[in-house]
Amino acid sequence: MTLNLTAAEMDALDEIAQKKDLSKTSVVRQALRLYRAVDLRLAAGEKLYFEDEAENKKSEVMVI
Repeated sequence: MTLNLTAAEMDALDEIAQKKDLSKTSVVRQALRLYRAVDLRLAAGEKLYFEDEAENKKSEVMVI
């Protein structure tokens, strides 16, 4: 499989892989599993939020 990424996307992939001490392949696999899990729950009518407990704020995450 060939994956074409922009320079910024490749930099992000490199950064995450290094920070998490994972291979780039592992990062992409985990990202796909996470995206699929989120997509399935959104399809079931659930919502995804980021919560800032200190500020007592919630922000809905919009996913396409």
